[in-house]
Amino acid sequence: MSKREYGQFCGLARASEMLGQRWTLLILRDLLVGPRTYSELVAGLPGIPSNLLATRLKELEESGLIVREARSGMDRSIVYAVTGRGSELQPALDALSRWGAADMHEPREGEIVTEASLVSALRSGIENGTTPEGTTIRYTIRAGAAVAQASVGDGSIAVAPGENPDADLVITAGPGFRDLLAGALDPQAAVDQGLVTVEGDPGLLVPFVNAFVVPYTADTASR
Repeated sequence: MSKREYGQFCGLARASEMLGQRWTLLILRDLLVGPRTYSELVAGLPGIPSNLLATRLKELEESGLIVREARSGMDRSIVYAVTGRGSELQPALDALSRWGAADMHEPREGEIVTEASLVSALRSGIENGTTPEGTTIRYTIRAGAAVAQASVGDGSIAVAPGENPDADLVITAGPGFRDLLAGALDPQAAVDQGLVTVEGDPGLLVPFVNAFVVPYTADTASR
């Protein structure tokens, strides 16, 4: 039995053996947003040593969760992508993200938001979200250097990296954005107080916060 094995015929033990190493979940988070080259993974995971990233990628390949492949079209660079088995982890990672965010109020010193972490944060709120009927609203969301897009309407909520050039509302996250997703801050008050800035009809912020709901724990909400 290797040091990483628990010696138990248990699904949770097996999952822990495959996913419990440092940086593994964040690598999967980034690849669930979309295929990445090695250099793109390094850029999206500031602080990870290059040799450790190489080790984790090899482990994930051996576990059948990711694969190396060439990009289609003119750009034939090698990227890492999740397999079908790896993509099955999306709901679990969304649930873990939602669970972890329940105790998060303000960023700790030095913490940043990446493109993948922004997409992950929004995806984690979809389970509790509701959508308007009869219309689809398109959003661009900016948090520091990170940019994501979302569409909300008629029972469907979608999130992707990057800007939507046809967005109905552009949201720039400020110090009130986490409270907004938790339902602890009224959307209009957030705009009026400059805690979140918008380009477009401020009223469209309401269906956004209804679609992406990431609540606090009772203790965090009372702080």
